[in-house]
Amino acid sequence: MVSQRGRRNGSAVARKLSTPDADNAPTAEMPAVTENGAEEARVRAIPEAAVARLAVYLRVLSAMSEQGATTVASEELATAAGVNSAKLRKDLSYLGSYGTRGVGYEVAVLVAQLERILGLTRQHKVAVVGIGNLGHALANYGGFPGRGFPVEALFDIDPDLIGVPVGGIPVSHLNDIPEVCSERGISIGVIATPPPAAQTVADRLVQGGVQCILNFAPVVLQVPDHVEVRKVDLAVELQILSFHVAQRAENVGGNGMVVR
Repeated sequence: MVSQRGRRNGSAVARKLSTPDADNAPTAEMPAVTENGAEEARVRAIPEAAVARLAVYLRVLSAMSEQGATTVASEELATAAGVNSAKLRKDLSYLGSYGTRGVGYEVAVLVAQLERILGLTRQHKVAVVGIGNLGHALANYGGFPGRGFPVEALFDIDPDLIGVPVGGIPVSHLNDIPEVCSERGISIGVIATPPPAAQTVADRLVQGGVQCILNFAPVVLQVPDHVEVRKVDLAVELQILSFHVAQRAENVGGNGMVVR
């Protein structure tokens, strides 16, 4: 996943979370939270890479809570999230949560803190634009509403789709994006269109008051500074995996042993 911020003058910045200084690159400032859940008066900037990990911690903790866990040790949570315990403790310190020696973290409290810091205490209405195979899958995915992201609007340009319900929501025309998004209070737009249409779609989403865009089209979008864009390029991710496979193959000797 790549975070992108575009500007109308044509300049754009795309930063991968895997860059060496990703843990030191601040996002928009977010309020730290104390252990009792009260927001601190001062505001702390959380690195973007840490924000991504906080979302992973929340997913893991939610699963633990569903299984009846009431406390979790930092080592256990770190292992489940795929990070080391030192990084976990540093990430959670942004919340003002440090756990209790010999006990660990209270699962319910930590879940509440993470939901608050990630802005999940209220729902974020989602619009999906481009109802092809990917768009259909996203519109019908049942995991979004339960996590606070109900899909409230669908858009396409195909006349055979206009007015047809997908996942219980009638598909509207692309031309209606600004009006529908404004009326329904859409805050997140998902672009699943062919590349040539992506910028026009982004422009209309912005006109409708959409503040965040999740872009599956392999193009760099130009948006105002106040609009956050996350780009998901599956081909790039596969190429990165291919690189790691190739590197491991080069480091393995003929006897199957890894050469250090």
